[in-house]
Amino acid sequence: HAHSNMQFILALLAATSAFAAPSALRKAGPAANARLSAALKPHMRNAVNKVARDVSQSAEKLKTGGTAPMGEFWDPASFTRDIGDAQVRRYREAEITHGRVAMLGALGFLVQEAFHPLFGGNIDGPAIYHFEKIAQQYPNFWYPVLLAISIAELGRARVGWEDPTQGGGLFALRDNYEPGNLGWDPLGLKPRTPSDSINMANKELNNGRLAMLALAGFIGQELVNGKPILENLQG
Repeated sequence: HAHSNMQFILALLAATSAFAAPSALRKAGPAANARLSAALKPHMRNAVNKVARDVSQSAEKLKTGGTAPMGEFWDPASFTRDIGDAQVRRYREAEITHGRVAMLGALGFLVQEAFHPLFGGNIDGPAIYHFEKIAQQYPNFWYPVLLAISIAELGRARVGWEDPTQGGGLFALRDNYEPGNLGWDPLGLKPRTPSDSINMANKELNNGRLAMLALAGFIGQELVNGKPILENLQG
């Protein structure tokens, strides 16, 4: 965005030069030049301020997620090379959300395979088949679960996403919304200082990334040999 805005400024300068050649400006006199300068100054100031604001907002949005040893911004696949700030924020929202689900999922794999008193203890074996077994024995179980997920997702959308029925963009995040920050902290774990908040956010992102890789590994391993993860770890 900053690059495109700078191009706009240069184009504006070129356009004013084209419409007012040097010889014409000399003939017009100092008074006319002063009026032209006064008329252009607010537009130039607004354009420059927008560039500075966009650069500042971009730096603010990317202040978390970049940690050693990968550096402040590691994107080897260039997913963010040709996209705007809004899309970068959507990527971060998706990363945080999937990381949180993966952390719960990885923990759920290990707990469910070792301790499963629900459903009479009959749902056993590799966790990748538990959904199928539950559906076979209790076919109506997933309906309330899907309803609960839908309610939670609707609540998340109302906090962070623009309302297209009220003139907002489709699949667009609110400008004042910090990706992942739903304002829900029942245990009061969120730090009070900005530096501690950034540190906590980085920890969540890194653990979520690790959990996504771990969960993919869990699923792949159980598909390969059909054994629960804990048996694989013990064997």
